[in-house]
Amino acid sequence: MLATKKKVNTKYLTKTAVLSVLAFLIMFIEVPLWFAPPFLKIDFSDIPALIGAFALGPMTGVVIELLKNILNLALEGTATAGVGELANFIVGSLFVFTAGIIYEKGKSFKSAVVGLLAGTIVMTIVAGIANYFFLLPFYSKLYGLPISSFVEMGSALNGFVKDVETLVIFAITPFNIVKGILISAITIPLYKRISPLLHK
Repeated sequence: MLATKKKVNTKYLTKTAVLSVLAFLIMFIEVPLWFAPPFLKIDFSDIPALIGAFALGPMTGVVIELLKNILNLALEGTATAGVGELANFIVGSLFVFTAGIIYEKGKSFKSAVVGLLAGTIVMTIVAGIANYFFLLPFYSKLYGLPISSFVEMGSALNGFVKDVETLVIFAITPFNIVKGILISAITIPLYKRISPLLHK
């Protein structure tokens, strides 16, 4: 009985570790969007975390988000005193945990879609609030730039951006919505192919 439990734990840890390393590697693939300032780029590292949340439980998705950011800090360092990585962890965790916990209740295509939609909404709201009240002011102090500099970056690509409020509403919010949709659209067919391996 003990040997079987150890075998199960080893399998779980191995799967979680592999998905975490994949998430870390995927962080290097960044895609800019035409309406968002250059400091906002989509990375697809939430995909392995979502797959882990669906296959192994919502908390596994959170663990993968944590491990990928720890790996990024350890191997790449940080230009934001760890705040960028912390924000990535919190926002990503809310996304994958929300999607994972809803999927866990139904474990169907419908519950996956509903979970991903809910996760996208939660991620978008939290990211908008975090940027407005904390991240943009923090980066302004960190880099010694006025917040208006970030607004100007946004207005150069998006005519709707006039101030911090419109930067959040017309750039950061749609950015996260598009990010959630793209990641969800890739995750669903990918999970269908990979899940048999993860459930072995």
